[in-house]
Amino acid sequence: MGYILLIAGLLVWSFGHWFKRLAPAQRQAMGESGKSLVAVLSLVSIVLMVLGYRWAPVDPVWSPPSGLRHFNNLLVLLAFYLFAASGMKTAVTRWVRHPQLWAVRLWAIAHLLVKGDLAALILFGGVFVWAQITVALINRADPFWSTNPDVKPGKEIGAIVGAVLVMGIVGMIHGWIGPMPFG
Repeated sequence: MGYILLIAGLLVWSFGHWFKRLAPAQRQAMGESGKSLVAVLSLVSIVLMVLGYRWAPVDPVWSPPSGLRHFNNLLVLLAFYLFAASGMKTAVTRWVRHPQLWAVRLWAIAHLLVKGDLAALILFGGVFVWAQITVALINRADPFWSTNPDVKPGKEIGAIVGAVLVMGIVGMIHGWIGPMPFG
């Protein structure tokens, strides 16, 4: 049952987010209610993925080296920074076209480095593939990219501080519901 929920969650997440790209006229015709639909589908998909992951059996695929935990944490911190940088339009957005999707890919890779079971491969590998396809869809629809203008150093500092704080909070919650990422 866990694998079914996990895959269903990934499918709902993917198609909810791709609706705008795959059916732009229908999505535009929905107006603001289309945003609400995507938000509801996102929430439902997260619940399905979390429950599916927790209920899936632990079927080992490979044995990740235990020494990768610190590298995992570094990649996750970078992912949080890229996510914050995207919203704040910091300096990195002059060089990185899709910082949020890069954040998702780094987060997925980081988790694949330290988790070697089938449920992890489905979840984190699936999210990685979703991000890759999303980049391709965006680039196909809008192949030209203009970089952001220069930004103030305060935004960069804010994104870095925010990433560290959010990672600490997420790490604490992660430890309550699953393995402690910092131990």
